[in-house]
Order: sequence, then structure tokens, then C-alpha cells
Amino acid sequence: MPLSFAPSDEAAIPLHPVTPDTLADVLSSLGDGAQAWAKTNEYKAAFGSALAIPGPDGTVAAALAGLGDDAAARRQRFAMAAVADALPAGTYRLTETLSGDTLEEAALGWLLSSYRFDRYASKSAPQAHLVAPPDLDAARIEAIANGEALTRDLINTPASDMGPEDLEQAIRDLASAHGAGLSVITGDDLIEQNFPMVHAVGRAADHEPRLIDLRWGGEGPKLTLVGKGVCFDTGGLNIKPGRSMGLMKKDMGGAATVLGLASIIMALGLKLRLRVLIPAVENSISDEAIRPGDILTSRKGLTVEINNTDAEGRLVLADALSYASEEDPDLIVSMATLTGAARVAVGPDLAPFYTGEDADAAALAKAAEKVRDPVWRMPFHDPYEALIEPGIADLDNAPKGGFAGSITAALFLRRFTDHPRYMHFDIYGWQPSSAPARPKGGVGQGARALLEALPDLLP
Repeated sequence: MPLSFAPSDEAAIPLHPVTPDTLADVLSSLGDGAQAWAKTNEYKAAFGSALAIPGPDGTVAAALAGLGDDAAARRQRFAMAAVADALPAGTYRLTETLSGDTLEEAALGWLLSSYRFDRYASKSAPQAHLVAPPDLDAARIEAIANGEALTRDLINTPASDMGPEDLEQAIRDLASAHGAGLSVITGDDLIEQNFPMVHAVGRAADHEPRLIDLRWGGEGPKLTLVGKGVCFDTGGLNIKPGRSMGLMKKDMGGAATVLGLASIIMALGLKLRLRVLIPAVENSISDEAIRPGDILTSRKGLTVEINNTDAEGRLVLADALSYASEEDPDLIVSMATLTGAARVAVGPDLAPFYTGEDADAAALAKAAEKVRDPVWRMPFHDPYEALIEPGIADLDNAPKGGFAGSITAALFLRRFTDHPRYMHFDIYGWQPSSAPARPKGGVGQGARALLEALPDLLP
């Protein structure tokens, strides 16, 4: 069900956002009864706390939404999402105490708190609803929330229902909804049309590998998004241990995230020419699987020695990035759940990104802070180029030693772009424990920051 605001309702319950510093003044404006009720409940306006204030007839006459103090706001995001989960059933309207970025975060958090992944088990529907604040671009916030919901749904769906063909169908549905064009290259046609590494990674599976190409928009700058679509990753012949394989339905999180962003761009009708490339494969095990020691020749002509079949995402992305570069768009962005090294470096909450352009990095960092979608710049460190050059081939897909794994993966991908405006995200795509607006499970990272930064990133 789409995430949306409640219809305008004159009877909506006033909801007062409060901090520990503003609580006393708000309670004073609500009268002695509200002050006594807050005191009885020892209400302190802590982050994400809610207090329903009864009227004379016992129904909810007003409510308080705790935003916490500055320290809490620095440590946590989306207080209003936690409030929405804590309020009794009803339709609420925010009082005019929030504005600008703070209002947008509150409204988006509220909508995201309504997300439920209920494909396989019923979930209780949200009971508290919010009327769109009058000073808010409600359509934009709804588009962002629903783009994120699409990303989460795709990641949360297990590989039994989200193989390469299912991912293709999801993209077809998205294209149909927004009048986008779509072309798909499947199976052995990948060899004939020179996508050898996409084919090589996916050929061992019963589900045929494919390259999915979505195009939308007829005017404006060219933006190409490339997402890793490994629908399940066993590790191939370098098979993963069980504890590492358990979350591998999320190995298409890069594809899911760029598709969520594409959904937002199309829903908002942004003036740009959008292209989305998704190499969709399953990294499986059979006598057709690529082997350690094999050497593959990429679309670009560079040869790649396979030293670990579990470093497959960079292989499928390499062919897609070469293809993207042939059109010379204004900006190429890749997103992938690529390396465990990135998680070790920055943990699950930060989205590491790479760019060779300082201005682009600054624009993205500024946008990320504004929309509370945290990212962190990592370096294309040129001295590490030697680590991905094995000697027997042009490139090594899995340098030995384990140092700088995220950086060497990014350097590997950069070899296939030949494009000065290339940005790469090494995301996690998973929320390991529930937090306001982010239930445990699939999650988008970096997409909202990119959306906000687009006016500065595109000519």
C-alpha cells in the first residue's frame, strides 16, 4: 500500500513537537489540565516519546511529540517516526512549530514509520495518521517515502521470489508505471552482445543472467545509475560459510536502491534523461561456474584474473559500467553491496562513497547532512592500483592480503568507466536492528542524499 498522508481533516488532533526546553511553554498554552497530566506521567519530551492529553470527555484532545535535546538529535534520526508508533489511533496535524528541513524530516519519518513488509505474514496497520502540513511539499515527501518503500520491498523479498527474472518483472512494472522504456539482454545473448562477465557470473544458475536497461526522460542532463543485481550470492565455488550466506538475498541492494531513486526521480518529473542499468544474476554453483584462476575478458577488453569467485559483484558491474560510459552521460553513479571491508570501516549506518571530484563530494556531503541520509567519502587512492594488477592479467578481482578491500574494489570499478564524473557507493542495504523509521531489514542508503544533491551534481 502506498505511503501517504491522511486527507485534510478539521477534526484532526493537534500534535505539538516539543523539546525539553520548549515543553513548559507548550504545556502552559494548553492549560492547567495538560500541565497536571504531563506531571503525573513524568513527561520530559525525550526523543521519540509521545503523550496523549485527554479532553473533558476522555478522548484525545491534543498530543505531545518529544524531539529530545540537541545531544539526542545528533545521535538519532526521525524522532517523529518513533512518536507515530507510540501515539494512540487517530488522525493528527502538526502545530506550526517546525519548518524547513526539520519539518521535512518529521513528515518523512512519519510516513516511513508506516512501512510494513507483509508479503508473507500479516502485519498490524499503522493506527496514527498525519495530515500533510500546509507548508510542506507533500507530493515530494510521498514520492521519496514510496521510493524507499520500493527499495525495502525488493531487498526484503527472498531469492525464491526475487531471482533475476523477478527483478526484471519488478523493473518492468516500474517502467510501465512511469512510461519508461525498457530493454533486456538475456542468457547467451549476453555473449553475442559483448557482456561476457555478466554472463560468466550468472551462467551457473538455473535463472538466466540478464542486463536490464531502463530509460526515461527526453530532455535535460544525462544521469546513469548502475546497480548491482546479484539476487543471491552463494560465493560460487569459493562458497560462503552459512552465517555469511544468510543475508545474501540483500546482495541486490544496490539495484534496489537505484531503482528506488529512479522511482522518485520519475514520480517527481525531474528534467533529466535517466538511464538505469541492472546486471541481474545469481552467483550459484554448478559445473558451469567460474573457477578460481580463470581469466575473463571484459566488455572493455581488459582481462581479469579470478582469484575469488565470491568477488563477483565487481565483475557484473564492470561490464555495465563500460556500457554506461559509451554514451558519455553527465554523471555515472554505481551502487552495490560490494565489500565487507566497507562495513568494517564505517559500520552499517554510513554509506561510503567514492568520487574523484572534490566539488561533487562536498555537494553530496552537504545534501546528506540536510536530509539526514549519512554518507562518508572514501578515497580513490591511486597508490593502491598496484594491488589490483596481478601480472598474469590486466586486473585481479580479489587482491590477496585483505587490506583496503573497499578501496581496491572501487579502483577496480573505476578502470571500466573512463569517465571523470563517476561516483560509487559501497552500501550495506540492511538495517540490523530496528530504529525510528527504519525497521530491521532492507533499507536504502545514499539515495535521498543523491536526490538532494542532483542540482549541484548535474549541469
